[in-house]
Amino acid sequence: MKFKPANKIQDLQYFGEFGGVNPSISDSSTYTFLSAKTMFDTFEGNADGCYLYSRHSSPSNLYLGEALAEMEGTETATVTASGMGAITPVLLQLCSSGDHIVSSRTIYGGTYAFLKNFTPKFNIQTTFVDTTKLAVVEAAITENTKVLYCETVSNPLLEVADIEGLAVLAKKYNLKLVVDNTFSPLSVSPAQLGADVVIHSLTKFINGSSDTVGGVICGTQEFIDNLRNVNDGACMLLGPTMDSLRAASVLKNLRTLHIRMKQHSKNAMYLANKFEADGIKTVYPGLESHPSHELFSSMLNEEYGYGGMLTIDVGSLDKANELMELMQHKNLGYLAVSLGFYKTLFSAPGTSTSSEIPEDEQAEMGLTDGLIRFSIGLDNDIERTYQIMSECMREVGILELVS
Repeated sequence: MKFKPANKIQDLQYFGEFGGVNPSISDSSTYTFLSAKTMFDTFEGNADGCYLYSRHSSPSNLYLGEALAEMEGTETATVTASGMGAITPVLLQLCSSGDHIVSSRTIYGGTYAFLKNFTPKFNIQTTFVDTTKLAVVEAAITENTKVLYCETVSNPLLEVADIEGLAVLAKKYNLKLVVDNTFSPLSVSPAQLGADVVIHSLTKFINGSSDTVGGVICGTQEFIDNLRNVNDGACMLLGPTMDSLRAASVLKNLRTLHIRMKQHSKNAMYLANKFEADGIKTVYPGLESHPSHELFSSMLNEEYGYGGMLTIDVGSLDKANELMELMQHKNLGYLAVSLGFYKTLFSAPGTSTSSEIPEDEQAEMGLTDGLIRFSIGLDNDIERTYQIMSECMREVGILELVS
């Protein structure tokens, strides 16, 4: 039977301690024990169901982690205080001094900066490659490689990773395939395609209201237990702990994710088709012109569509800024980083979310000054949105430039 991630979430049943339809929030940083031996056993990891200290885990965090593990189809999951708070412990848990990572060349700027500038301090090196080309990935693997890292849909160029192909390489060379699925929750299920670890920034689509920063690591019980180990677990020792109140808030929003993703995808597909028909250089995985459209379609959980992210190229940073400022003035959305909000968000990634990547490397990967990244919102009347957007494009001279 085809994997149905939203059904997995909806089939979970959590009751509060007084019969509430939402689980009670554990508003405690530490937990009491009826005996000293139970405390000792909990420290040793031998007391299932007992809570020790919220940096280790809490009931509220476990509820959210369990729901996200069901969504991704992994054995379990642990939630963190941010998306980077999920990415960094995973890579530090999997790698030691002298190890090597093969990563996609187009990834979130913070992840790039961590791999390029921070992990070399621990003698962990990274080779950045075009992960859409499996032969290039395989050629970059060395005897010291421990991890293949990619984003399902890359930030910001919307390149699509061949997760099944990468999983075959990972198995062949005894590597761990780590996939950041932030751009495509529900739409793609990387663990079902062979990924070992699936990461999300919960800040984005999953939470959906731009009021919370959070992350999640989905994987095997053994790996998540290792991350939480009091002696050498990266999540335990680095302390990227999610607050219980925030975990409860994200869990409530998660229940409407399937509805929101359908609308994000519907609106993005509509605008992508219109922009492309207008002659604007448009990148969206749902367009047949996208180089990996067939690949993405083969991985897709179809009912949720191709996601809410698209890009257009308007030729220059000045034009991009002028258009974004005008669209914000017309209340079409906000000139802001991040994504997954109910309003459309737009930014020029070369000078914002990907600014950590040097300009020469941006040029090499095809990240141009005129690129605008859109996180398409939940507009009920997307036809009206397009009409006003096209008026803005005419006003700043973009449609005339491309026609």
